[in-house]
This record gives sequence, structure tokens and C-alpha cells, in this order.
Amino acid sequence: MSCPYLSGIALLKIAHPDWSPAAIKSAIMTTTDQSNREGRPILDERELHADVFAIGAGHVNLAKAITPGLIYDIHPMNYTRYLCGLDYTNIQIGLIVSQKVNCSSISSISEPELNYPSFAITLGAENQKYRRIVTNVSDGNSTYVVSIPQIRGVHTVVEPRELVFTKVNQQARYMISFTRTGEVSECFVEGSISWISKNHVVRSPISIKILPSNTKNNYFPRRVVRSSICTFLAHSLFYFIVL
Repeated sequence: MSCPYLSGIALLKIAHPDWSPAAIKSAIMTTTDQSNREGRPILDERELHADVFAIGAGHVNLAKAITPGLIYDIHPMNYTRYLCGLDYTNIQIGLIVSQKVNCSSISSISEPELNYPSFAITLGAENQKYRRIVTNVSDGNSTYVVSIPQIRGVHTVVEPRELVFTKVNQQARYMISFTRTGEVSECFVEGSISWISKNHVVRSPISIKILPSNTKNNYFPRRVVRSSICTFLAHSLFYFIVL
């Protein structure tokens, strides 16, 4: 199945030669279909309703991805800043980004500051806040209104609830916070946040790992978190370099 996706990336790059790999990835992720061709829910290998771990953002829809409305772009330098914040050495980070790095001269950023088109959250007793920047790449004059269905056991607040654009490539910022509202039997809950205009729906998946209510969000050993994140970022940066 890798061939169709790679073909889609190539077509998007042809249509938008000035887009970064992060912009292309955002366009693909935020315009996916949540139902199959018959309009029914997508099923997993057990013929059960597929969750976010089974389908990710959804089924790729290249026609929508070419005109996504909004994109979440990331400058490659922000990955370096993030890795510096995880206390990797200059040599280790340099091996990933294929250039010399001096973290002492770089201001680091935390995970919520990565402008990613999805949300993977570990939620305990403390609330979590994430800030995102979206760039208007389709309609010059457009207004987007937020839609976020209720997530079990989690209260969400989005500010502002409306984004107004007057030109192409204009950027807007929003903040979303997550707070526990009670005990949940599931270890994971999921949802989505969508920005909806007259012509576009820009959807981001949300996956939340629920910790016991008296547990802090940084409960997991940092080494475990760093290892998984580093592997992911290494693949992401390799994709940046190759493309």
C-alpha cells in the first residue's frame, strides 16, 4: 500500500512545489475520509469500528488534500529545538539532522509546541494546553468555525472558536486545553477537532491516554518517552531530508 501514498505525495509536490514536507503531510492527514466508499464506518481486521490506532487520521483523499483549506506547517529547525529540550547530546542530534548542532545556542521547545496536525496526549491530574498555528492556503477570504465533539471523561476548551482569514498564506493561532472530568474505564479515549468553513473541513485526530486521576502527566520514565519520540522524529527528519 506504500505505492499509492507515495504517488499522492508526488502529485501534491507537483501541485504545490513550495510546500514543505510537513505541509504536505498536514494536507494529507487533515482531509482524510472517516467512512468507506459506501458511507459506512471504517472497520478494522476484526470487523469492529476502527479506532485511531487502526486507521490513523483516516483514508487518504488526494482530491481534498490538494486544496486542504488550512495546513499545519513545521520548520525543520523546530525538530532540532525539540530534541535539544529532551537533553540529547549535540552529537546524537547531529546524527539525526545530518548537521552540526549546538544546543547551548538554541532555545528548546516542548512537545506541545510542535505544530503537528494531530494530538497525542497523556492526561493525568493536571490539564494540558496545546497551541497550534494554521496557515490559510486555499480561499483568500474565509472564516473557519471550530467543531470538537465531546470526548469521554475529558473537558476541552478551544480559544478562539473562530478563525478569520483575508488572504492566502495568512496565519492564525489557537489554543486547546484538555482537563479530566472524572474517572474513565478505558485506558485510551479519542476524538477530533475540526475547523470548518464554507468549502473545507480541516480535521485533526486526538488520542488521549488516561492516567489515574491522582497521577501527574509526567508519570512515565523520561527515557521511555524519549526513546519512542526519537525514533519517530528520526523517521520524520529522514523523510524531510529525502524529499
